[in-house]
Formats: sequence, structure tokens, C-alpha cells
Amino acid sequence: MANADTGTGSGTSTGTGAGIDTVSADAAGTGPAAVDGPAEIGVIGGSGFYSFLEDVTEVSVDTPYGKPSDSVFLGELGGRKVAFLPRHGRGHHLPPHRINYRANLWALRSVGVRQVLGPCAVGGLRPEFGPGTLLVPDQLVDRTKARVQTYYDGEPLPDGTVPNVVHLGFADPYCPEGRRAALAAARGRDWEPVDGGTLVVVEGPRFSTRAESRWHAAMGWSVVGMTGHPEAVLARELGLCYTTMTLVTDLDAGAEAGEGVSHEEVLQVFAANVDRLRSVLFDAVAGLPKTESRDCACARALDGMDTGIALP
Repeated sequence: MANADTGTGSGTSTGTGAGIDTVSADAAGTGPAAVDGPAEIGVIGGSGFYSFLEDVTEVSVDTPYGKPSDSVFLGELGGRKVAFLPRHGRGHHLPPHRINYRANLWALRSVGVRQVLGPCAVGGLRPEFGPGTLLVPDQLVDRTKARVQTYYDGEPLPDGTVPNVVHLGFADPYCPEGRRAALAAARGRDWEPVDGGTLVVVEGPRFSTRAESRWHAAMGWSVVGMTGHPEAVLARELGLCYTTMTLVTDLDAGAEAGEGVSHEEVLQVFAANVDRLRSVLFDAVAGLPKTESRDCACARALDGMDTGIALP
């Protein structure tokens, strides 16, 4: 099972780099929106991605839920305005169970994002899903234990606002339009993806035991990772479209004999495939629909809901 960073960077510290403007923003996101218009697409991934954006501005965003994993990097890619957020922070200093997922998604929405791509590294639960497989799941199973996974818990925010308790539909956790864009992008790069499957997300940061891995496989699940939840459900609670692309970096402990998963193996396979995944991700960004033309259940998730809080 993989717990390496998410398919777009080396996992090493990158710094802000020359030529990147830095600004701050409040929780409502008014600061970054004024930089060069709002972003429309968010990417949550490895720390090297922003260096491929054009005209990058680094934005420090405060949210009612605390600080996100890192600054948000605003720029352009293929004519689309993109906001990038390093999921584990620069230097990969945040393990999966310590990531402030609520702050991350709120920060992206506050800069205008309405569609999110969240690639991640995973372990394969079936022999046919070996290292180097690109799988675009259509289902999700939550096996985490201690992660806050809702904005609507009735707990007062710092400004005194109290969100209502809200129950959203989550039968189909991933955006169909985002999945179509991801699949088309992979095929356009001659990388035949697995269309559909179930991502099971575990707490981490340890890898699974063989018994756990075999049970996951026996349940019919496809791949296992540590970061795909609660990202997906928090995105839905904010009315954001969310799509993940999973890169298999290893066969999980129960899928083959041997010593089991090692972090070194994960990093090696990841490094061998990161350029391909980055190219697919870029093409997927270009293939997403315009924000105003979204016609999916994710975009309408909050219709008729009284959340009790004002979204950015």
C-alpha cells in the first residue's frame, strides 16, 4: 500500500522559488481572488506541481478550520486558471492522518475553485493491478478511524457561526465529468487506464497487515491508499466536483508473497511514473468542463440545503 506523495512532485522541499509573488488572504478568499481573477480548477498533489504553472502567485490562506497543508499556488495551465495545494506540505512533513483536510478544501474554494483533481499513490489489491497501473476509481470505502469528515457538525466556528447538521448524498463519490476527463487524458497519452474500481482508504501511516490486505481484496475492492478520504466527501459538502486518479506503486501485502510493501519500493515506482502521471494530469485539467457549464450531481449537492454557514 502506498503512502508516498501524490503523483506530481518528488516529495522534497521546493521552496517558493524565484519569480513567485506571495500574498495573504483571509478565510473568505478575497485576497487571492483579486490577484488575477479566481482559479477554477484545484489540484491537490505533490509539491513539484506548481513549478509547471505559468505566472505563479503563492497565497497564504487562513480558514475557519485552521491552516491548510501549505500555501495555495495560483497560476495558469493551458489557458485554465489553476490553484495547486501540496497535500502533505512542502517537504512531505504531514502524514496522512495529520492532514487538515477541511482547511485544504475550504482554502481551494476560497480562491474560486469549483473542480478538484486529487491524484494519489496506492497499493494494488489484485495481481492484475500491478505497479504502474493507472486506475480511475468510481467508488470509495472509508476505513479511517480518527479524521474529521464534515463541515456540518453543529460545532461553533471561531466567528460564532454555528453550522447546521446536514446529511448529503454520497452514493457516487466522484464527479462523472472529472472521471471522463481523466480517462480521456490517460488514453491520449497511450496509458490505458482501469476505468472504475473501488479505492479503500485506511488511516495509516503504517502499511496494512497481510490479513487486512487479504480482507480488502476479498471484499472486492481494487486499490488501497491513505489520502483519498475525507477529501472526496468534504469536496461534496462544499459543492465541489472531485476526481481522483490512482497510481499503483506496489502490490499490497496480501496480493503477493514476500516481505510486503516497503517505502523504498513505493518511491522507486512513483519516480518511474511521475512524468507520465503529470502529463495526464495536465491534460485532464484541460479536459474539464468550464465551471459555468457543470451539469453533475456534485455541482448541485447543496441545492435546497440550509447549511447555516456562508461558503466562500
